[in-house]
Amino acid sequence: MQFPTRIETERLILRPWRESDAASCYRYAKDPRIGLMCGWKPHESEDESREIIRTILTAAMNYAVTLKGEDEAVGSIGLHPCSRPEAIGHLALGYWLGEPHWGNGYIPEAAEAMLQTAFGLGATELWGAHFAENRNSRRVIHKLGFTFRFADRERFEQIGEEKEVWYYSILPRDHEE
Repeated sequence: MQFPTRIETERLILRPWRESDAASCYRYAKDPRIGLMCGWKPHESEDESREIIRTILTAAMNYAVTLKGEDEAVGSIGLHPCSRPEAIGHLALGYWLGEPHWGNGYIPEAAEAMLQTAFGLGATELWGAHFAENRNSRRVIHKLGFTFRFADRERFEQIGEEKEVWYYSILPRDHEE
């Protein structure tokens, strides 16, 4: 599946991450309310953020979320291959957004563009998940029309915790309704 280099929405530009985004990535990803809700430890330095950009965030189908008219990366959104046995062969939606930008509907807007793009390119099912206590991600998943599939407990080594994870999926026909 060949995703575009850039996706534009009404208020956002989704573009590839760059190493020059390290300062803004660190500014937001050092917040424990973000990483710990995503299963990774808060970033500890700008250098660590730069390395994460280099090794993780520059993956195919992963984008820096920027506001139109500004070039600062304020979050991240992407699709990655599912690792759950129930979803092998499908893609999973992942995202995070810096706290000063919460409550503006940016992630649902970016995620809607990702779903449209993926289904337009032939995806047959997309998955999403969040920790049971992550109300913000639950709202995003529900706004997008995902259907709850199951819950499971998993160990997240980066944060040293076991968490209840809720899994969802969406089909192209459910997305069009």
